[in-house]
Amino acid sequence: MQIAETRAGAATVAAIEGRLDTATAAEAETKLLALLATGPLIVDLAAVRYVSSAGLRVLLKTAKQAQAAGVKFSVCALQPAVREVFEISGFDRIIPSYATRDEAVAAG
Repeated sequence: MQIAETRAGAATVAAIEGRLDTATAAEAETKLLALLATGPLIVDLAAVRYVSSAGLRVLLKTAKQAQAAGVKFSVCALQPAVREVFEISGFDRIIPSYATRDEAVAAG
C-alpha cells in the first residue's frame, strides 16, 4: 500500500494505492490521522481494490476524529467492489463520498 498526498485548495488529498486491510491498516491510520491534523482531508480510493473490516475501521476512526475536531473529511472515487462494501456496511451514510476527486474538492 502506498499513500500519495497532494494539496487541492484548502484540503489535502491522500490517494491510497493497493489494499486497505489488516496488513496495511496501522500504517494507513497513522498517515491519515497525521494528515487530518493539517486540515480538511479527502481520501482518494480510486486505486484501492479491496477494503477489509480493518480498513473500514481506519476510515471510521479518521471520520470520527475529523468530526470531533470540526474538520471536513470525505472519500472519493470508490471502485465498484469498495462502494459495495461501503453501502452494505452503512458507511455511505456516515462518511461523505464523491464520485470523483474534483467533486470532493468542489464540495469543500
